[in-house]
Amino acid sequence: MKRLLSAALLLTAAAALAEDKPLTLEEALATADAAHPLMQAAQADLDLALAEERIADSSDDATLTAEGILRRGRPTTGADDWREDNVSRLVLRKTLFDFGRARGQVDAARQEVNARQQALMDTRDARRIDIMARFFDVALADARYDADNEFLAVYYVRWDDSKKRHELGELTTSQLAELEAQYQDQREKRNRSLLAQRATRQKLANSLNQPARLPGTLARPLLKQNDLPLPEYEDMLPLALDSNRRLLALQAQLDAVAARTEAIRADRAPTLDVEVIAGDYSRESSSRDRVSGGLILNWPLYQGGRIDGRLARQLADRARLEAQIEQSRRALAESLLETLQEIQWLRMSARPAAKVQIDYRDKMLDRARAEYEMEMRTNLGATMAETQAAAIRASEVEYRLALALARLEALAGRPLAELASPIKLTENK
Repeated sequence: MKRLLSAALLLTAAAALAEDKPLTLEEALATADAAHPLMQAAQADLDLALAEERIADSSDDATLTAEGILRRGRPTTGADDWREDNVSRLVLRKTLFDFGRARGQVDAARQEVNARQQALMDTRDARRIDIMARFFDVALADARYDADNEFLAVYYVRWDDSKKRHELGELTTSQLAELEAQYQDQREKRNRSLLAQRATRQKLANSLNQPARLPGTLARPLLKQNDLPLPEYEDMLPLALDSNRRLLALQAQLDAVAARTEAIRADRAPTLDVEVIAGDYSRESSSRDRVSGGLILNWPLYQGGRIDGRLARQLADRARLEAQIEQSRRALAESLLETLQEIQWLRMSARPAAKVQIDYRDKMLDRARAEYEMEMRTNLGATMAETQAAAIRASEVEYRLALALARLEALAGRPLAELASPIKLTENK
């Protein structure tokens, strides 16, 4: 079922590529669960943990053994010759009580499964953020190419028109050379933007797990969450510490160490097994039973340094995990604060500044059009290119804001809609 779902998700994005229709951000994000190498590795770790859980859960299962023994022996009484003494039997054994061994192993294995599940979800979150980033890179690369191409046309017209003025003696050779240098610089910048279009598309294709299918045009993302209200840092931090997936995975590993430690300590306790044997013998004897059953008590009295060594290893593992958890808590607090501050800056400073630039460039474009129609000036192309640059700046802000919110969602370990509340931001003037 998982493979079918992954294939369906990949086909959704592949269909958009094959039909050359605009690829939407939603279609791209739908491939986050698909069989990307990172997801495959995380799923393999989870499958390994599930296999270890099955092994631990079956450690006290009954065992049924068939034994066949071919041998010859010389009796201590009676005839002094060698006789056949073959044995065939079935042995059924089941542990009745192990005083915590199996329970500790099973608990440890289940905690490892929990840790791997959290790690898988964390990998999925990272995949979604990577896909978003690659998608936005392509969108910006396309926009920058269009703007650079518009600027290139402007510089070329200026340089080309100046050739005639130079021939008429209205411009010096150095002034003409300066205009040509500006054109060549812009041409180099435009060509670099063209290369970026190809490079960013390859990275997006790899992120979508479709390295041989480069996306064509992209649909403009809606980014509905960009204006979602958020709680204050002091309110969000406890929630993040409680549900962050990396912290949950580390805590599960720590719980697994505790359960494993108890299982190791139980190795000093006895075990009680029940055993039933049904056998057949080639030589009859009154001391042999065709069917027998009994209880077996096994009490280890001395095991050398095995138990102490294993316990010392668990103690060191516990100290390591506790240090990692504490360090991860501090890193989470820092990342959460930095992300919230970035969102605040983008919303309260970068976004308004970009909007003012767009408004200003729109007014300048209207003015340039009017002057162009009146044949007073001929800088319409440059104004249009500058308007495109202002729009790119606004798009960069929105894309960066969307990525910051996606990181915040991953840090909190829950959807932003669950965290939404009236946000209290003070505008810096």
